[in-house]
Formats: sequence, C-alpha cells, structure tokens
Amino acid sequence: MRKAIFPGSFDPITLGHEDIIKRSISLFDEIVIAIGVNAEKKYMFSLEERKQFIEETFKNEPKVSVITYEGLTIDLCHKIKADFILRGLRNPADFEFEKAIAHTNRRLSKIETVFLLTAAGTSYISSSIVRDVIRNGGKYEMLVPNAVRVK
Repeated sequence: MRKAIFPGSFDPITLGHEDIIKRSISLFDEIVIAIGVNAEKKYMFSLEERKQFIEETFKNEPKVSVITYEGLTIDLCHKIKADFILRGLRNPADFEFEKAIAHTNRRLSKIETVFLLTAAGTSYISSSIVRDVIRNGGKYEMLVPNAVRVK
C-alpha cells in the first residue's frame, strides 16, 4: 500500500494545495493531510478551522484523510506507516528549500519525498498571500476552495 503524508500548516488551504492533492490521488492508495502544529507560530485560522476546511474540501474523496501532529514529519510517517512525503513546488525557491528538507529526511529515515509541480494557474498562490488579501479585505475566494470562508 502506498501511503503519503502531505504536511503543512494550511493556514488556509489554497487552490494550489487542492490541485496537488487531487492530482496525487491516482499515485497513492492513501493520502494523509497532516496539519503541523507549531506553538511558536501565529495562525490566522484555528487548528479546528483549518482541519474543517480540508475535511469539507475532500469530503467525497475516501483516499484522503486529515490529521494534526507535532514534531518531526518523519516521526509521523513511522507512526502511521507512511513511506512517502508529498510536497508541491511552485518555483525555484520552493525547490531549494524542499530539497534540503527531503535530503535531511532521507538521511534520517528511509522516507522518500515526492514532488509535484503546481499547475500554472495556481503557481502564484500561497497561504501567506491569501492571508494578506483577507487581512486587507480583498476578494480571496478565487484563491481557495469553497470550504474556506471568513466569517
């Protein structure tokens, strides 16, 4: 069974994240979206809101589940018996950053990282851009799945 973890803070999930997950469904038997918890980080959306956004977005996809975790991603992989870490790449800067993490993870364990390039139509979207648009009262709806709505 090919099980992958797609880790991130997902604050909030974007159309870019959704695209990567949808395109990876045919590659894996199970995809666990793992929302990392970092006590040092200030989030716009609560952990429960972020989890709910993702669960609603993938409610009709039985291969996708959502969990939260603290600590190293490779420790979570071992705990839930996942052999792959899934990551999306938007640009060369993402690649350099993610490459260093992937090499470290492979050195610390046997976990392989699988990279998918974001679709051209979503490669400009990041959670930080979405948060900035929301903070400034802009139209963020075209950047995120329908489940993500500010109250």
